[in-house]
Amino acid sequence: MAPTPPLSVADAGDAAPASTPTFPRTEHYRRFHRVDSVTPTERGLLAELHGERLEVVAVRPDVVRIRISRGGRFDETPSPAVCVDPLATHVEVTTEVDDDVARVRTAELTVSIGLVDLTIDVHRADGSAVIETARDHAGAPWAYATLNDAFVVRRRIAPPDAIYGLGEKSGRLNRRGRDFTLWNTDVLNPTSSGEFTAGRDADDPRADRMSTEFDPYYVSIPFFHHLDAATGAVGGSFLDNGYRTAYDFTPESEYAIHAGGGQYCEYVFAGPTMARVLEAYTWLTGRAALPPLWALGYHQCRWHAYRQEDVAALAARMRAERIPCDTLWLDIDYMDGYRVFTWDAEKFPDPAALIDGLAGEGFKLVTIIDPGVKYEPGYAVFDDGVARDVFCRTEGGDTYIGQVWPGDTAFPDFATAEAREWWGDLNAAHVASGLAGIWNDMNEPATGEIAPERMLFDGGRASHERFHNAYALLMARGTVEGLRRAMPELRTFVLTRAGSAGIQRYAANWLGDNVSRWDHLWMSLPMAAGFGVSGQPFVGADAGGFGGDAEPELFLRWMQYAALTPFFRNHTVAGTVDQYPWSFGDDVADLVREAVGLRYRLLPYLYSAFVRAGETGEPVQRPLVFDHADDARVRDLDDQFLLGRDLLVAPVLAAGATEREVVFPAGTWHCWHTGEVVTGPATRTVATPRERIPLYGRGGAVVPLLPEAPATTAGLRPDLLELHVFVPGQDGEWVSALQEDDGVTNAAADGALVRTTFTLRHAGDEITVVAAADGAGYEGFARTAFRLVVHGPAPREVEVDGVVVTPDHDGTVTFGNDGRDAVVVLRT
Repeated sequence: MAPTPPLSVADAGDAAPASTPTFPRTEHYRRFHRVDSVTPTERGLLAELHGERLEVVAVRPDVVRIRISRGGRFDETPSPAVCVDPLATHVEVTTEVDDDVARVRTAELTVSIGLVDLTIDVHRADGSAVIETARDHAGAPWAYATLNDAFVVRRRIAPPDAIYGLGEKSGRLNRRGRDFTLWNTDVLNPTSSGEFTAGRDADDPRADRMSTEFDPYYVSIPFFHHLDAATGAVGGSFLDNGYRTAYDFTPESEYAIHAGGGQYCEYVFAGPTMARVLEAYTWLTGRAALPPLWALGYHQCRWHAYRQEDVAALAARMRAERIPCDTLWLDIDYMDGYRVFTWDAEKFPDPAALIDGLAGEGFKLVTIIDPGVKYEPGYAVFDDGVARDVFCRTEGGDTYIGQVWPGDTAFPDFATAEAREWWGDLNAAHVASGLAGIWNDMNEPATGEIAPERMLFDGGRASHERFHNAYALLMARGTVEGLRRAMPELRTFVLTRAGSAGIQRYAANWLGDNVSRWDHLWMSLPMAAGFGVSGQPFVGADAGGFGGDAEPELFLRWMQYAALTPFFRNHTVAGTVDQYPWSFGDDVADLVREAVGLRYRLLPYLYSAFVRAGETGEPVQRPLVFDHADDARVRDLDDQFLLGRDLLVAPVLAAGATEREVVFPAGTWHCWHTGEVVTGPATRTVATPRERIPLYGRGGAVVPLLPEAPATTAGLRPDLLELHVFVPGQDGEWVSALQEDDGVTNAAADGALVRTTFTLRHAGDEITVVAAADGAGYEGFARTAFRLVVHGPAPREVEVDGVVVTPDHDGTVTFGNDGRDAVVVLRT
């Protein structure tokens, strides 16, 4: 399908393709005004207005839910996003009702409902605004309006304020000045010539970064952060509604949220930091499960008609070239006529033998599974789906038919538990031969040239619009639940193209079909950062670009960058030049090997960042504004990022670049490669030689590394880890963490781990690093020592557990004590 054009509140109702839902113009909406009555409740209030009911409930001291009934009734599950009982937590609430206003107060926020002219405002305890109702040109408030089940809310915003979030969106990280549509869409499609485009001619010499602004995209997450530029405070909004939605941030002093149907149900987060907002949002919608360690390694993929012997040869070449790699992937050509859950017996006569052989070399294998089931009587999966009545239907009761890879295609009705269970069992049977994970594609759902709106859900009882955006989430849920039933002891890995709020509970996301162009390399930075601040930490772009022919310099710079992102997969389309690590000559291969090797050495740090993401919701790849919202310089910065809390990454984004500007927030920053120290806040132009991209460690951090890069994570049980200590330039205390476990099973959830907390204290000429370990350990744990590597002035004296020790010839200090608790003092 061709990409759907952006839709704003301002131009809603203009001509659009017949299959594209449109919104009425806002002047036609019925605005809600006077509140008829208000009744205090145990957790808030309930108001009557215009035949509907307005409910305000305190969910937590810092979170409130506001909803308006539809047809006089509240929908208790407006979408599959929320995964906790939002009212299970006790909250101290007071209410008061005056002649003009009703208020709900918690310790951290106050909700005020204007009774004469409806307004809905939320303020923090200090009086600062989280949301405030906008007013029209006559000064009258406009909080909520509706027409034919669609509704719109309007809010005030100051001109310099910033907006972040909405999940996977192209263009700049700060969403101000643009409008967005949330309607999962297969964005990039091959043209008739087979050339992949992105909203314009791929060969246009006027290519620039803004050519990457096209919308809607594969993933729809109706959640965003609002940063108050005057104070640095951040609030958040999550609209629990899966219908097609538009966000308009183009006006100077207001923004609008417009949904095409369903119930208005919004969660408002007081913050006042991005971290606090994201913690609350992911508490509500779930956090990413701890991934298997191998999923954090390097992944090699290509859409190519591999044969069984080709895959084995690829694995052998990867080891011969000494490129660390954990996973090989198979795209759609491994199947028999694109029939899901089948193998092409001619190309793959013995998949189990292939998988066993790969496992012996430390490789995992992942295959693609689309939701479309070939409409073909006699095909076992189709026949079983018909017999179980698990396919989507039309209004007339027929099986809905789309047109994708297998031709005529039926689609499972993932809105039903029966379909999800059936699908999960199919996936479990598919991986029973030893496959490591599942790759979900085409799950927007993409239906080819046939419009999807006739596809109904929940046994034909629910409209397509209600479940369209939720389709991929429900598919991933069914997949993961099936894998967990079959293999409860193992962690699951699912990669998905589409998704919606809560997708992080079940799957990682890649950024969809991109192109081998410098602007698409840049595009992946703000897109991944937007995902991260929207609750999905496990993201990455197709390194090197999917469509088009990569050039050696672009490929190298992309691999150097991608090696420092959460999900690292090299993937390209059939019919393009090879972009294996060795495809561009020995010089590029050597530098790619070095970049991939650095990632593998950083796995203890990266893995621990994923542990933190699962516990707090914070991103692994994060924009600088996430940690430094008080620094106005970084609010619009989207060409560099933090990997975890402590590594600053500034990729090379232009051909021939030998230097680039890097913005450093407050603190001390050590160049990973040269040891140069920069004290922030500062902006510097730094060298970008071909062999590396700028990488800096934060002063005060303790970053754990493997001493050398392994070929694979299979069987990885290091007996020694390096602790890279980055000396801060000022006195203070910093905390870092390391988690070690078996990396494969769920035993860590029951305490089978070693969690070490590093507390670094700097006072005058003395640095003390306290390592405190917790956890029961795990089978195979082999580490007996740490090696301390100091970044900064060489210490004149080192003391370990009260004993002065002599550093090794390279200045490092190795200490044992079972590699667990220790106190190290560095005197400079």
